[in-house]
Amino acid sequence: MLLTPPALPQMSQESWRPSHTAASLIPEARGGRAQRAMYLLLVLCAAALYLAGEPLVPTARSLAVHLAALQIGALLKGTCYLAEEVFHLQSRHRGSFWRALSACFPLHWHGPMLLVCGSAYVALHDGDGQPLGLHLGLASLCQLLVLALGLHKPSAVEMSEMSEKSKQNVAHGLAWSYYVGYLKIVLPRVKKSMEEFSRANPNVLACRETWKLHILVPLSCDVCDDLEKADSNIQYLTDLTEITLTRAGTKKRVYKHSLYAIRDEDNKLWHCAVEYATPLQSLYAMSQDECAAFSREDRLEQAKLFYRTLEEILKGSKECAGTYRLIVYEESGEAETHFLSREILWHLRQQHHEYTVYEGNHPHAPSTTLNSTELNLQISKSDLPQPLRSGCF
Repeated sequence: MLLTPPALPQMSQESWRPSHTAASLIPEARGGRAQRAMYLLLVLCAAALYLAGEPLVPTARSLAVHLAALQIGALLKGTCYLAEEVFHLQSRHRGSFWRALSACFPLHWHGPMLLVCGSAYVALHDGDGQPLGLHLGLASLCQLLVLALGLHKPSAVEMSEMSEKSKQNVAHGLAWSYYVGYLKIVLPRVKKSMEEFSRANPNVLACRETWKLHILVPLSCDVCDDLEKADSNIQYLTDLTEITLTRAGTKKRVYKHSLYAIRDEDNKLWHCAVEYATPLQSLYAMSQDECAAFSREDRLEQAKLFYRTLEEILKGSKECAGTYRLIVYEESGEAETHFLSREILWHLRQQHHEYTVYEGNHPHAPSTTLNSTELNLQISKSDLPQPLRSGCF
C-alpha cells in the first residue's frame, strides 16, 4: 500500500487556481458551420429570387452569364499561374507539363461548366442586341481587374482553415517531430524509471498518479532553461535513470529527465518530473528572426495549434497512455514570482486528489469488471436490509 502525502488545509489548496483552463485557451478544430451557413444563404437567395416574380427566361439567361463569368475568372487565374509554372517544370513538376497544368487548374470542371453556361445563354438568347462575345469579353475584363487588384486572395480565416486541414502548419510539423523523435521514445519508459526511483526513495514519490512526465507548454513560447531561476519554489532534486539508445547514427545517445521538488504555500514539498516542450523554443526563435517573417500573433496561433496537435497525437498513442500530463498556461501581464510553481502545484493536487479518491473507493481492486446489467441486478429497490438470495442455482 502506497503512502499518500497528508492532506493540506483547504484554504492552502484552494488559494490559487489557474486563471485559464486548456479549454478556454486552445481553440477547437473548425466545424462545418461555414458550409451550413452557405447552404442556408443559398436557399434564402433562391427564395428571394422566386418571390421577386421576375420572368423566368431573362432570369435564367442572367444566371448563365454570371456562372460563366465565374468560370472565366477561374480559368484566367489558372492561366496566369501557368505562365509562371512553365519555368519550373523540372524542379517543381518533374518535367511534366501535364502536372503543371493540373496544379494550375485543379478543378477540371471549369471548362465544361463554361461551355454549359455559354450554351444555355445562346439557347435563351432573345435578340437583345448584345452578342455572347461581348458578355464574355466584359466578364473577362472584370475578372482580370479582380486578379490585378488582389481581391481574389483568400482571407486570413480561409488560409488558416486550409493550413489546418492540410496539416501544413509549422505547429503540425513540430508536434509530430517532438512526438516521433522524443516522446514516443521516452514516455513508455518513464513509469519504469519512476518505479525504480520510488523503490530507493519510498517517501518521495508516494502518489503513483504523478508518475508522469509533466510537460510545460507556455503559449508565450518563452522557455527558461533553468527552472530554478524561473521560480525559486522549484528546486532540482536529482535525475531519473538514463535511457541510452543508438539513434540516427549516434552511439549511446542519452535521454534523461530531471526530478524537481515544488514548495507550496505551507512549505510542503511535492515531487515530479517536469520539463518544457522544447519545440516552443523554435517558435520563439522564429518570431525573433526577420528572415522567418513570423509575427507574435503567428507565434501565439502556432503555439495553440502545437498544443492541440500534440494532445491529439498523444491521445491516440496507446504506448504513451498515462505517462504524461500537458500543462498549458498563459502568463499574466503582472509579474508573479511563483506563477510557474503554482501552476504545477495545481496539476499535482488534481492528480493527488484523483489518486486519493481512487484509493479510498477501491481498497481492493476486483479481479473482473461487472457490466451495467450485472450492476443493476445487484441494486435493491428498498432501503431496508434484504436477505441474501440467489436464483442462479
